[in-house]
Amino acid sequence: MLQAIPASNCIIGKEEKDAMHLAVDRGWLTEGPFVKAFEERLASQFSVKHAITCNSGSSANLLAVAALVEAGYWRAGDEILTVAASFPTTVNPLLLYGLVPVFVDIRLDTLNVDVSLLQKAITTKTKGIMLAHTLGNPFDVAEVLKLCRAFNFRLVEDCCDALGSTYNGQHVGRFGDIATCSFFPAHHITTGEGGAVMTNSDKLATLIRSVRDWGRDCYCLPGKENTCGKRFYQENSLPKGYDHKYTYSSLGFNLKITEIQAACGVAQFDRLPTFIQNRRSNFAYLAGQLDGLSALNITRATPSSDPSWFGFPITIKEKGIRSKLQEYLAERQIGSRLLFSGNITKQPYMKHRKFRVYGELTNTDKVMNDTLWIGVWPGLTEPMLEFVAQKIKEFFGDGF
Repeated sequence: MLQAIPASNCIIGKEEKDAMHLAVDRGWLTEGPFVKAFEERLASQFSVKHAITCNSGSSANLLAVAALVEAGYWRAGDEILTVAASFPTTVNPLLLYGLVPVFVDIRLDTLNVDVSLLQKAITTKTKGIMLAHTLGNPFDVAEVLKLCRAFNFRLVEDCCDALGSTYNGQHVGRFGDIATCSFFPAHHITTGEGGAVMTNSDKLATLIRSVRDWGRDCYCLPGKENTCGKRFYQENSLPKGYDHKYTYSSLGFNLKITEIQAACGVAQFDRLPTFIQNRRSNFAYLAGQLDGLSALNITRATPSSDPSWFGFPITIKEKGIRSKLQEYLAERQIGSRLLFSGNITKQPYMKHRKFRVYGELTNTDKVMNDTLWIGVWPGLTEPMLEFVAQKIKEFFGDGF
């Protein structure tokens, strides 16, 4: 019987289970000491001042956009530059807040934004850029930052697939005004469900926490009271003496992570260096096996970057046979995935949404039709990777 080779998975051991059991035994299940420790580890990893946990990477993107709107940096009707070859929840918060995504094309060699198109797409309505580091491969940070400084744009870095990736020797996530990360089981470390928002801005951090915590103005931690020292003496539009714990200054939600999830994340952090190295070496092995295959275009690391790869993307040069390859691999229990939404403008839910496309999305459409990715997650062994490479070679040797 063939051994299944999934495109993604997580590694959970005794350390994670012990930490989660400890969180349960303490009896404090919402935000507590494990959350604090996890946020400190995240801030250190990303070299930022603030790391605020939340319940998913999608929520992290929502919080990032919400904070920029609450701060007045972005307003409904503003245009935000991004790409259509993305995961939906990189784009959806823009739509929810009445912002207008402006989609530009990508490069086929990196699967990231074609930075030569960004400036051409700018109008008087453009106020920011929101981009993901695709499958862990950093976008051209230097060129994007140059544009942001020239036009005073706010930048959101979606690092949900890129924990551990570096650009010019620095971890991605520290370049933008806000960065986001995900801890879904497929990602570099996991808390089951979970995410985080990173920033160096005190103002934005306060707003992120407020929106995450129902929109409240009070910043007391769970179980704490009167941190501000004037709980019943706030100056605002509410009745005199109104409890600060029930004062809401932002349009908020409840997007907090639990103490049990954070406990798992703290334990996972000890594995992160090994996980990153394994992802890189697994990618290098597959590249070495498949690089000479004339039927494929292999994705390259962006210059000046060292990706912590989320997957191994391949683009088939010939049109119309990707599904046959996926079926062939699935029959041999080899998992594969598409590049998320492909071209998000063609997804059913986008039919009546407001967005703008600059130029042609030629490469984006190529990816939608002919790109897939296979796994490089740390639990894969060299024999597994060899089997995957062998079957891909066999497929193209069969004359499809």
